[in-house]
Amino acid sequence: MLKDGVVCVGIEKERITRKKHDGGNDTDAIQYCLAAEGITLADVALVVQTANFEIPDRNRFHGKRVFSKMEYPPLVTISHHLAHAYSAVGTCDFDACVVMVIDGCGSPYEQCMDSSEGMILPENLAQLAQNQLWCEKDSFYHFDGQKVTPLLKDFSPIEKQTETGLKLPTTKHSIGGFYAAISHYVFGNMDDVGKLMGLAPYGKEGLIQQEAFEFKCGSLLVRDDWKNELTNPSTGYAFFKENFQYYADVAFWAQKQVEKAVRWCFEDRLRRFPHANVCYGGGVALNAVANAFLLDDGILENFYIEPAAGDNGLALGCAYYGWLEVLKKPKVKHNENSCFGKSYSRREIMDSLKDSPKNWKVEELNSEELVESVAQFLAAGKTIGWFQDHAEFGPRALGHRSILAHPGIEGLGDHINANIKFREDFRPFAPAVLPEFASSYFRSGRKSPYMILVDRTKEEYLEKLRNVTHVNGTARVQTVDKTWNNLFFELIQAFERQTGLALLLNTSFNKKGMPIVETPEQAIALFEESALDILVLNQVMIEKK
Repeated sequence: MLKDGVVCVGIEKERITRKKHDGGNDTDAIQYCLAAEGITLADVALVVQTANFEIPDRNRFHGKRVFSKMEYPPLVTISHHLAHAYSAVGTCDFDACVVMVIDGCGSPYEQCMDSSEGMILPENLAQLAQNQLWCEKDSFYHFDGQKVTPLLKDFSPIEKQTETGLKLPTTKHSIGGFYAAISHYVFGNMDDVGKLMGLAPYGKEGLIQQEAFEFKCGSLLVRDDWKNELTNPSTGYAFFKENFQYYADVAFWAQKQVEKAVRWCFEDRLRRFPHANVCYGGGVALNAVANAFLLDDGILENFYIEPAAGDNGLALGCAYYGWLEVLKKPKVKHNENSCFGKSYSRREIMDSLKDSPKNWKVEELNSEELVESVAQFLAAGKTIGWFQDHAEFGPRALGHRSILAHPGIEGLGDHINANIKFREDFRPFAPAVLPEFASSYFRSGRKSPYMILVDRTKEEYLEKLRNVTHVNGTARVQTVDKTWNNLFFELIQAFERQTGLALLLNTSFNKKGMPIVETPEQAIALFEESALDILVLNQVMIEKK
C-alpha cells in the first residue's frame, strides 16, 4: 500500500496464514494492510492487481474477494513482468535506468499489456502463440523517471509435463524454470529453490559435460541433451543424504549454468541498449551468487536488485504502477527501507506473554540496556531470537525478524541448523556487518543492505567467521544500514566493543517449512519449541532459566 507515493505497509500472505507460499484468495493480506493503516477500502483511491501466470479474470481466488461487487475503489489489472519492472524502479535510487526481469514464467503473450512500438520480439511469435501458449521469460525495459517502456521481450512455450524424474515447471526455455526443475530433481520438491544455491558449493565439476543453455537469434534456449544425464531423481531427504555428493555435483553444475545464462542475457541486452544504471527483478534475481558474478566481472556499473525480487514483489510493482502510470503522480524517492510490516504495541507483546512458563525471566529495558545485554549474551555464545517492529518485505531477514548468534564460536552454526531451525546441515548463514567494516572482512566490501549479493571472506578471517562463511569461502553479506535499521546497527556496535568483531550471524526467524514469524505469539511459540536461549520482542527481553 502506498500513501502519497510512499510505501506505508506491505505483507506476504504466508506470514499471516502460516502456510508457505500461500496463494489464492487475497483477503487476509488486504485486511492486514487496511488494519495497519486504520482505514477501509473507502479510503483507497486505486487498486492494481496482477497474477502468475494468467491475468486474474477467472475464479482462481477460492472464495469471495474483498473487491467483489463494490463500487470502489477502481480496479486495474496489469501483466506479470510489467509489475516486476515497476517494483524495481519504484524502490530504486536512479532517476533513469534500464530494467532486467528474469523469472520462470510470466504472462501469456496475448495478455501482455506492455507492448510498444519498436519493441523487439522473437520472430513469428504472434503466429506461434496462436497454436501454443507462450509466456514471458525475460524482459528488458527503460525507465525515464516516470514511465517504464519495454525495449525487448522474450517468450517461451509452455512445457508439457512428462512422467520422467525431471520436470521443467511451466515454461520450456526459462532460467527460472530450469533452476526449479533441478531443485525438484535434487530435493524431491520445489518448496525452496534457494536451497540449491546453498548446496552447490559442496559440489565439484565434471559430472555433467553438456551445456544447459544455448543462444540463438537473441533468445536464450534450454537444450535437451543434458536431461539424459539426470536419471536418478531424489525420492526424499533420506535418499538425498545417501547420495549427497552426487546431488551436490548436480547443484554445482546447475549453478554454473545459471551464471552463464544470466551473464549472457545482461551482456546481450546492454550491448543493444547501453545504460550505466541497471535495475533487476524477477525470481532469478534472488540468486545472490549470479548477482555478484555480474559485478565481479565488471559487466554492470550501477546495479540495484529489488529486495523482494520474487513474486511477493509484484504487489509493490502494482502499487507503483498505479501511482506513476495510472494516477500520473511524480515518483517519491524511496528511503531504501524494506521493512513494511505493522508495528506491535507494548500491550500486545505483554498480553502474548501472559501464559509464558514460570521459569522465563521477562524484563523491559531501554534501548541502551537492551543492546548491551543482548551483546553480552551473544559474546558468550547464546542464540537470540530478535523481533523488532515492522517485518521485512521479501525473503531475507534483515534485523527485524532474525535469529542472531556469534559468527565464530565453533559448532554454533551446526547447533542452530539442528536444534533451532530444524533444517539441513548444509544450509549457510549470513553475516550482518557494519558497512565501514565490510572491506575489512570481505574481498569486495561492497554495499549489500538486502543480503542479495555474495562476497568472499578474506583468508585471515576464515576461522573467526566460520559460522557465516560457506564451505567455498563465500558469504552472503548484509551491510546494515543505520538510517532504517538503527537498533540492529547499535547492537552490532555493542558486540564489536565486546568482541572486536563488527558483525553477527543473521538468519531468518523461522524453522524449516515455516514462514518467517510475523507476530509476537509466533515468535514465542518458536522460542519455546526450539533451543533459542533469549527472545527479544521490541524492548522486552525473555531469558530461559
